Amino acid sequence: MNAAHADQIRLLDVQALDVRLSQLAHRRKSLPEHAEIDSLTSDLAQLRDLLVASQTEESDTAREQTKAEQDVDQVRQRAARDQQRLDSGAVTSPKDLESLQREIASLAKRQGDLEDVVLEVMERRESAQERVTELSDRVSAVQAKADDAIARRDAATKELDEEAATVTRERELVAGSVPADLLKLYDKLRVQQGGVGAARLYQRRCEGCRLELNITEVNDVKAASPDTVLRCENCRRILVRTAESGL
Repeated sequence: MNAAHADQIRLLDVQALDVRLSQLAHRRKSLPEHAEIDSLTSDLAQLRDLLVASQTEESDTAREQTKAEQDVDQVRQRAARDQQRLDSGAVTSPKDLESLQREIASLAKRQGDLEDVVLEVMERRESAQERVTELSDRVSAVQAKADDAIARRDAATKELDEEAATVTRERELVAGSVPADLLKLYDKLRVQQGGVGAARLYQRRCEGCRLELNITEVNDVKAASPDTVLRCENCRRILVRTAESGL
């Protein structure tokens, strides 16, 4: 393949722009905020699971407390009725009086036991409420950090995308001045060779594979016409000669 030497030089400009685009894409993918957001998102998920569990516990103990208080109230009301019967003098039989007094004493003990249950449930509910408050605060704090990291990521991404758009437009302009067949070969090689399809020959060394040309290869390059599109014998990339090729 032949192409004007000036076109081959412009191909190096296209390559430089493609390298820049690859670097920008890598920077975008490797932003530290990505890992930070992933970590914070994982923390948030765990904290929210704990929060839901604590909220469920608080809700369960609230119902348990309500039930225990209702039990106490029922016993209290029954004891009050029995005491009212006792105080009214309506019960005159000694046997009935003794039975009523035993029942009142039993209800008093039952009420005391149930009130202890209420206190124990209240303590567990208070502990659950404190846990809910603590976890809610932690969720809010981590969410704030995640929001900040997302904002930083979005700002950095926007900046990189804007620069990439500028480089892409410049690439289109430069590539548009390169012969179609040469550009097609370059694009094919760039895909095959990890993003580098054309390399400068610098001081008898291919800057694509970093290998120095042997004497036979140097003589072949010297003998070639300036318009001849050369290929590196080692990596097969397009090899572009410049004033610094060392020939």
